[in-house]
Amino acid sequence: MKNNLNKILVPIILLGCLIAYSQEDENGDRQPKSNIQTYTPSKLLKKGQWDIKFFNGLYTQTKQTLEGSEKVDIPRQTFFTNTTEIYTGISNSSRINVGFVFQVRANTYNGAKALEAFKFEDNETDARSGLTTIAPSIRVQPFANIGNFSFTSSVFIPVFKDVASAPYLDKRSYFWETKFFYDKTFGNNKWQLFTEADLGFNFGEKRASANASEDNIGERFANNSMVVPLSVFLSYFPSDKSTVFINAQQSFFIGYDNPDANGNNFSQNYTALGFGGKYQLTKALNVEVSYNNFVRGHSFQGLGETYSFGLRALF
Repeated sequence: MKNNLNKILVPIILLGCLIAYSQEDENGDRQPKSNIQTYTPSKLLKKGQWDIKFFNGLYTQTKQTLEGSEKVDIPRQTFFTNTTEIYTGISNSSRINVGFVFQVRANTYNGAKALEAFKFEDNETDARSGLTTIAPSIRVQPFANIGNFSFTSSVFIPVFKDVASAPYLDKRSYFWETKFFYDKTFGNNKWQLFTEADLGFNFGEKRASANASEDNIGERFANNSMVVPLSVFLSYFPSDKSTVFINAQQSFFIGYDNPDANGNNFSQNYTALGFGGKYQLTKALNVEVSYNNFVRGHSFQGLGETYSFGLRALF
């Protein structure tokens, strides 16, 4: 238990130390020249600007934990997620943005090769795919004198078909998520610290209340729960048009239903470490690639890897 607690606390302590360190350094006078330096998630758009992000993540796993933290082998499972975000600035002060988020998923089971997910099959036996959620979203910079702090709040609405006894596609939940962003540039604009703290709530029918002959029980596992991921990214800019970064995330999934009332009461957590890079292809378009490894988990948590690729257009 002590070792697990240490593994949970390390990313949080690292987050605090990096914030404290970055605040001791002053920004240089040189202004960033590219969007990857200027428009972090903390920075909001000017009125009339548009931000379109097309982000793809392929997560694949052959191991997971049991009820505790013991690792076991499982047949390969792969989960592909495309998240498309579209935002625009609507305020003269550049402090309010609005937009929509769309998610498309494709999952495969029973040992299928990871790249099989890109076939986007939906046979309701060992492959599922489709548009799963849409979300209206708002970004706000709450303090005029702190331009590098903002939050994004979104309500994800499930729009995919409820298929009884089919393998898992996505959470059958209404999901309200608020992300808090803060970044700090230092070291003569060569380094940047970006931090993110999320708070999400899943709402929906209890798993025990669902009709197994008509409803997908497995997709209701998260209902009446909260999720709290904490993330930190440390970036270095070899040039104005490129950046490389390392990142760490600690996430807590907390079920708060009363188990005596047939609630889900399901909780788990994980730690992930990764690295990646971004490059400014044109004035408006940049590309991002990254890799993350789930190095530990608790309570039926997958221990896999995520390979990500994203395109962002800002104009």
